[in-house]
Amino acid sequence: MPREEEMKKLEEGIKKCRHCELWKTRTKPVAGEGSLSAKLMLVGEAPGYYEDLKGRPFVGKAGKMLDELLDSAGLERNEVYIANVLKCRPPGNRNPAVVEINACAPYLDAQLEIIEPAVIATLGNFSLGYIFDKFGLRPEKEKISRIHGKVFKVSTVAGIKKIVPLYHPAVTTYNSGMKGVLIDDFKALANCF
Repeated sequence: MPREEEMKKLEEGIKKCRHCELWKTRTKPVAGEGSLSAKLMLVGEAPGYYEDLKGRPFVGKAGKMLDELLDSAGLERNEVYIANVLKCRPPGNRNPAVVEINACAPYLDAQLEIIEPAVIATLGNFSLGYIFDKFGLRPEKEKISRIHGKVFKVSTVAGIKKIVPLYHPAVTTYNSGMKGVLIDDFKALANCF
């Protein structure tokens, strides 16, 4: 089945999903968007307020910062694929619960299989935790402050993949001093190609 058909089928499944309680409070699920042949896949944590309204990932303040960071690294939003671990917004933007991550993980796994990115960038702690656990990179809990911007290589059935943990772009709304760190990390990310 072609990638477009596979992704469309997956997105229909996400729209109908009732695997956890988040479907009851969401406005729109946020499957993901971007190039289905992207070499880079960005994985965030969960949709926020604006993402829930529009049904698209990273369209609020964090999305504006993400666009700026991609631009600083010479990358275009339409040439990457952007998804989240959770496809529905947790009420009040609270942290994702383990039961929600477990319910939604098969959708992200399917997106990774469809797109087959060479590089996966995690945006934030929950994304880092899920992706590192999935690829066996984290025998102990690692702090993002110690590993952000570093490149981890893993061998998969689809070949070698590079995983780059990054701070979530929203960190700049709480600490403007982090913008330079994120710009440097995104430049390191661009060097993965």
